Amino acid sequence: MKLTLQTKILIGILIGNTLGAILFGSFFLNTLMAIAVPLTFFILKSFVRIKLNLQTEILLSMLLGVIFGSLAIHYRLVEFTAMFVKPYGAIFISLLKAIAVPLVFVSLVKGISSLSDMSRLSRLSIRTIILYMSTTVIAISFGLLLVNIVNPGNSFSEVKKQELRAKFAKEAEAKTEDAKKVNDRPPLQFLLDFIPDNMFKAAGDNSKMLQIIFIAIIFGIAMIMLPDKDVLAFKNFVDSLNEIILKVIDIIMLYAPIGVFALISSLLVEFGGNNLSDALDLFIALGSYSLTVIVGLMLMLFFIYPTLIFIFTKVKPGHYLKAVIPIQMVAFSTSSSAATLPVTMEHCEKSLGISKEVASFVLPIGATINMDGTGLYQSVSAVFIAQVFGYDLTMQQQLNIILTATLASIGTAGVPGAGIVMLVIVLNAIGIATEGIALIFAVERILDMFRTVVNVTGDAAVAVIVDSKDKENT
Repeated sequence: MKLTLQTKILIGILIGNTLGAILFGSFFLNTLMAIAVPLTFFILKSFVRIKLNLQTEILLSMLLGVIFGSLAIHYRLVEFTAMFVKPYGAIFISLLKAIAVPLVFVSLVKGISSLSDMSRLSRLSIRTIILYMSTTVIAISFGLLLVNIVNPGNSFSEVKKQELRAKFAKEAEAKTEDAKKVNDRPPLQFLLDFIPDNMFKAAGDNSKMLQIIFIAIIFGIAMIMLPDKDVLAFKNFVDSLNEIILKVIDIIMLYAPIGVFALISSLLVEFGGNNLSDALDLFIALGSYSLTVIVGLMLMLFFIYPTLIFIFTKVKPGHYLKAVIPIQMVAFSTSSSAATLPVTMEHCEKSLGISKEVASFVLPIGATINMDGTGLYQSVSAVFIAQVFGYDLTMQQQLNIILTATLASIGTAGVPGAGIVMLVIVLNAIGIATEGIALIFAVERILDMFRTVVNVTGDAAVAVIVDSKDKENT
């Protein structure tokens, strides 16, 4: 009987596992469990003959992650999931973050040096900053409108309030301290954060993305100012390096289904613990607040952005929404705009037809300073906490939320965990007790996934608009 190569490999794996278990006992079993996740995916791909695109594979991986996570909670496999499943999700995020810095630097240098003159760079810069600031203000205002209509904090019980404040007191205190450090910084510290004192040190730290962008812009401008013959060799090197980086991203994305499965399943287990009913009770208690945030984010995705695309470009909103689905899936799984950046740039260029020059300039900046989803989340959260504590915010205080959250999105661009830190700053600005953030920590991780989706979708929307206007002027 003639066997295929895949069948021979699977038979070899089974024989090896049997012999290993007999000869090496528990050590081998631990090793086997460590490779269980990628091995399972390999077996599935070996027997599934249908050719699936990456988008479908990621969607199926998310579904499998939910199923496995639910079973892990039911059968009390929390420790197993933490030890043998969760690391594969961390590997996926690390791979994406590892390629993010070289991608941003090379893409920006390539894009800026390809511009014909400095006036075009000035136009791109002004449009990009204005659009990012405008969409953030729209998102925050939209959140305020929604939370004032729903009033989710008015129905929150006193018992749950005390329970959550006690449970998440340490986390709330830690974030409050982080916010104090941000507030204690000089007023122009955000400008100092742009300038690196060591470009190589900045390149080794993903939180220093603003500094990488600054260095890349300086490099690109210098290349425009020099004669072509003096920079031709370096341009060719950057072009080749760009192609290599794009191919590396393709290779990393082959691992995406495993990474997404691990991230979703481990998140579900962390949220549910050993008792899913307790976690569901907690989510239900915060259900009105959570739904208000999620509905606001969904309206940004399916109403605000398509409307802006329809008004300012010739791109069909339906095509735009379809093109950003793979970006949204990775963003939802990783909860990181920076980690999603390689995928965002690739799909914006290939699926939305955005020029390399615009994509390489607009998107890295957006991944750093654009926080539409986070801004909406903060406005809803701030008013929710105020309502729970019985405060009736004035119009001036709510306008202060818009101003503070918008400025904080720039001022905390390089701050780790910027979302919660920004919320503490906003609460301080309107005179609400900052320990109130303990009320929302229980659902923070899940809402972070949704708001990251909106952040990257907003990046893509701005890139489409800037690219459309740029093509009209050239």
